[in-house]
Amino acid sequence: METTAAPTALAESHKDAHEDDAPWLTAEEQRLWRAHLEVSRLLMYQLERELQPHGLSNNDYTILVELSEAPQRRMRMTDLAVATLQSKSRLSHQITRMEAAGLVSRDSCPGDRRGLYAVLTEQGWQTMRRIAPQHVRSVREHFIDRFDADQLAAMYEALAPVAEHLRELRGRG
Repeated sequence: METTAAPTALAESHKDAHEDDAPWLTAEEQRLWRAHLEVSRLLMYQLERELQPHGLSNNDYTILVELSEAPQRRMRMTDLAVATLQSKSRLSHQITRMEAAGLVSRDSCPGDRRGLYAVLTEQGWQTMRRIAPQHVRSVREHFIDRFDADQLAAMYEALAPVAEHLRELRGRG
């Protein structure tokens, strides 16, 4: 396959700055990468739009899902930060907003004076029960139903090793 230089000006300026060339993407690789980025951004935008009338963001929904699936509907804040790919500080601000909305509460951690749990409230649980079916319909409409069974299986086979690789990298950091 022929290797494409990134946009010519960028490729040329990069060569001037460094003697060894970057392994530029081929035209096919570039097309795939950009399609992936566009689909990711557009899908997240659409799902966010559909959660907004319920007063939720994608981050809120992700937190509600994590807590709804956790034992006793509670997680240590540090574990929730890891599960939702948020810094502890960002998660703390997010939980403060969600507490004000009555969706979650914080609870102290027995045996660890500094540790806190995020706990799904009854209102948060009822919100999940009400919104989850609509969210699943949206995921199905905007993503899953765009593919046949063979395409879905192939995409899973292709994406699973990438996810595993990134999880491993994250564990090291």
